[in-house]
Amino acid sequence: MAADTAEAAEVRRALARLRRATGLPVAFGGLVEPGRRHVRISELSGTATQSLRALAVTAGNGLGGRAVALARPCAVTDYSVSRVISHEYDIPVAAEGLRSVVAVPVVVRRRVRGVLYGALRSAQSLGDRTIGTVVDAARDVEQALVVRDQARELLAAVRPEPAATGGPRDGAWEQVREAHAALRALAPRITDPELRGALLDACGLLTAGRPEGEAALAPRELDVLACVASGASNAVAAERLGLRPETVKGYLRSAMRRLDAHSRGEAVVAARRAGLLP
Repeated sequence: MAADTAEAAEVRRALARLRRATGLPVAFGGLVEPGRRHVRISELSGTATQSLRALAVTAGNGLGGRAVALARPCAVTDYSVSRVISHEYDIPVAAEGLRSVVAVPVVVRRRVRGVLYGALRSAQSLGDRTIGTVVDAARDVEQALVVRDQARELLAAVRPEPAATGGPRDGAWEQVREAHAALRALAPRITDPELRGALLDACGLLTAGRPEGEAALAPRELDVLACVASGASNAVAAERLGLRPETVKGYLRSAMRRLDAHSRGEAVVAARRAGLLP
């Protein structure tokens, strides 16, 4: 699935970042396969062999499995002789020549979704700073997965059928408007172009069938106005969109000028008449 490929890409980018930040020669990782209890190692960075490719790491087994079972970072100074882990994966680890290894779980909503590893080919302590940097990389993946989960939930909640029957009843418009505002706020945080496009297409479904006008707004102006239309204050809109309150005010003023409106309320009404908001 495209979503799975995009999630793996988040892992791949995180591995590249952690190698740059730590200087570790090797990094690898993967995600928990749906319906399974193991992590599939799919992304390799700096490896000399393919011995770790597609390795299925079961919870509780080896270093990564220990990190999954405990839901916390785990490290060993010399993998092959460590007494704190089991040794089901010694052969592929030895084939790559790895000695000192850290494994950090990717935890989303209290569920382990994957593991990132960093490694040396010598037996030496990795140090708190290095381990902390690997943890930071895992947190980046966690945030990306949270955003993707939110996007999927919002997309699943969008149903085009009401538009085909003349649009939602008046009592349902507030829910539609809240969904539209949430989608607009989430879209800029999506790094995957395909998913971001799907979110914006969903926004279009929510405004489909509305009267069209000549007014046009820049994407961020529309994001701000969508938040305002859902009842958000400037401060709340800033928090949702990851902007400064002053920036929100600037976008709102610009939107008002484009729509020839003299107040927030007038701008929202004008945008709805123009088919820009539901």
